[in-house]
Amino acid sequence: MSKKRVAVLGAGSFGTALSKLLHENGHDVLLWGRDRTVLSAMKEHRMNIRYLPDVPLPSIAVSDDLEKALYGRDLVVFAVPSQAMRSVVSAAKTYIPDHALLVHTAKGLERESGMRMSEVMRDVLPPSFFNRVSALSGPSHAEEVARGLPTTVVVASDEEKVSREVQSIFFAPSFRVYINQDLLGVELSGSLKNIIALGAGISDGLGFGDNAKAALLTRGLAEIARLGVKLGAHPLTFLGLAGMGDLIVTATSRHSRNWRTGKMLGEGMRLDAALATIGMVVEGVKTTEAAYRMSRHHEVEMPITTALYAVLFEGLSAEEAVPMLMGRERTDEGHALLLDIWERNRQEER
Repeated sequence: MSKKRVAVLGAGSFGTALSKLLHENGHDVLLWGRDRTVLSAMKEHRMNIRYLPDVPLPSIAVSDDLEKALYGRDLVVFAVPSQAMRSVVSAAKTYIPDHALLVHTAKGLERESGMRMSEVMRDVLPPSFFNRVSALSGPSHAEEVARGLPTTVVVASDEEKVSREVQSIFFAPSFRVYINQDLLGVELSGSLKNIIALGAGISDGLGFGDNAKAALLTRGLAEIARLGVKLGAHPLTFLGLAGMGDLIVTATSRHSRNWRTGKMLGEGMRLDAALATIGMVVEGVKTTEAAYRMSRHHEVEMPITTALYAVLFEGLSAEEAVPMLMGRERTDEGHALLLDIWERNRQEER
């Protein structure tokens, strides 16, 4: 594989971890960030003390100058939170080289529009970039990626050639990359699973057991798949790395901001206090709001998402949400409904 010039936009934990990975893969990497204090500390100590402490970093170039960061780059990695994506892409678009491939790592939906991140990027960028947009997703906590622990992810694009090129750039002995052409499904599953991870944290905070968590994850996966398939995703994408894989790690790991936030809510902490304690972006909160609106617009039943929306934004206590879910009308698991939606979508495409 030839050496590539890569710009990583976003000096948070994941952007830093990916910069380290790409540098170790032999690429010329420049990491861009807005916080000069973080960047100065990285230059001086070779460590991201704020977002990724205790992980020594190689000699990676850093800059807060977006034009400098993007000049002559072959690949641009947007490792910024979903709610910041539009502003960063808007600021960057003038400087992105015409030949560059674009990949984002954000696992969220834009709060106001409900757009996926590739839609946000295409909404801002000229049409010449549309087919070069991809998403990197899957169970990949930054702390483990940075330490070189085995990690497996998926890259999705509407263009297989783009997916394979990005796959080759990121692929490493400890970082296995699969490709998937269901960009819509990969983005939706990666975003919506954060909602269920919040719920899993609440369950743990309330002191419930393994039975409750298993039910929450299973039924949660079913409802996010219903919405995804309604919007045109392939149902099996939700059983892959971006769906089930990321859901497991996000709903069970101490590294997960969504799980930790949910746990604090289950223990009785207010949302604003929980978010302040985390101190970093918790994608699941605003994604819950966006997904709730989408479920109502598309008439897709999402009881767990609805309950979480009420807890986060309408003052319902976590304890009150439990009987609301457990006391719902008796029904079947709904597999036939999911497949029926998918089949109807296929018929309409023909």
